[in-house]
Amino acid sequence: MCATILVLYSITPRYQAPLASATFEVPIEASQPIVHEATPAVVTAAPVRLVVTKINVNTTMASVGITAEGNMDIDENPKLAAWYKLGAKPGEEGSAVIAGHYGWKDRVPSVFNDLHTLVKGDEVSTVGEDGKVTTFVVTRLATYAPDQDATDVFLSDDGKAHLNLVTCQGSWNNSLSTYSERLVVFTDLVVQ
Repeated sequence: MCATILVLYSITPRYQAPLASATFEVPIEASQPIVHEATPAVVTAAPVRLVVTKINVNTTMASVGITAEGNMDIDENPKLAAWYKLGAKPGEEGSAVIAGHYGWKDRVPSVFNDLHTLVKGDEVSTVGEDGKVTTFVVTRLATYAPDQDATDVFLSDDGKAHLNLVTCQGSWNNSLSTYSERLVVFTDLVVQ
């Protein structure tokens, strides 16, 4: 039965899926700007582009903060990614967070529709305002409920540089106008 459902899902046109943002409530300790240390040999500038070759993502990024409701904000354009500017920059010690939409708008897919296909070892890169490319490698994928504690998505204290990509997945909830889950792709900096 599961195989049948999987096959049906894979052939069902996904352009029928509503567009939704993929944000979490930001933990209080991650809601104020933090000064981060650059990882040795990594000069960091604000990210302006996200590249995930495996899923054909090469897009510009908006810098976002927090909504009035306390959630990570996101750009309205479903083709753009959004970097959480109150956290770490990609390449700095801590967890940089980038969110992207999931679903379809006007029969055009959103930037993170295929994020779920990434696997451990896949590469993700950001390009800074200075043109420097910073590369990360996927370590794991995890799912969260929309109201689940997401502290580990926004904060880390292991002395390493991480980049966490966030989007929606699961089933659509009409009454809440969102999907039932959040997908997080955790990555670690590739030190050259």
